[in-house]
Amino acid sequence: MIKRKLERICVFCGSYSGAREVYVEQAKALGRGMVSREIGLVYGGGGIGIMGAVADAVIEARGKVIGVIPYALATKERGRPDIDMRVVNTMHDRKAMMAELSDAFIAMPGGFGTFEELMETITWGQLGIHQKPVGLLNVAGYYDPMLAMIDRAIEEGFVLPRYRNLFVASSSIDELFDLMSKFQPLEGVVKWIEMSET
Repeated sequence: MIKRKLERICVFCGSYSGAREVYVEQAKALGRGMVSREIGLVYGGGGIGIMGAVADAVIEARGKVIGVIPYALATKERGRPDIDMRVVNTMHDRKAMMAELSDAFIAMPGGFGTFEELMETITWGQLGIHQKPVGLLNVAGYYDPMLAMIDRAIEEGFVLPRYRNLFVASSSIDELFDLMSKFQPLEGVVKWIEMSET
């Protein structure tokens, strides 16, 4: 099996630090792990919460960081001047640019925004809009209820069983990188561009 070379990963995560220290600790560990693998960071551009912790770790390890932030959030999320910052008009523009700049996606713990970004990215994979690895860093079992909900959706016939392979999940950073490097796009998924041309 050929392993993918990931040059930039988009990380979705919270603008809050969460209730447990382990969330920030793992955010920093993820940032260091990316730099050790020569992977650049693409993220929401903020300087607070888990989002800021990932970026700080990459910067401290002398890695490459691209932030993408809407004008309206540049002050609220403390957009940082020490990185390659792309300021866009809307949240939709933000997500589209982050996806375009990235070879893969990782979701860490976060709130509604993180959930929405993660699910949209998985859905884009289902529709064939992209064929990039999507990973959940399941810190302290944070995503266990979501994984159970996805399994329930499969059991109840709302999600085809093969779509469970649109993403990978692990509580281990090393294992998550390994799973993502081995990711194979699903066969038989009609690419969005092909659908739009018919």
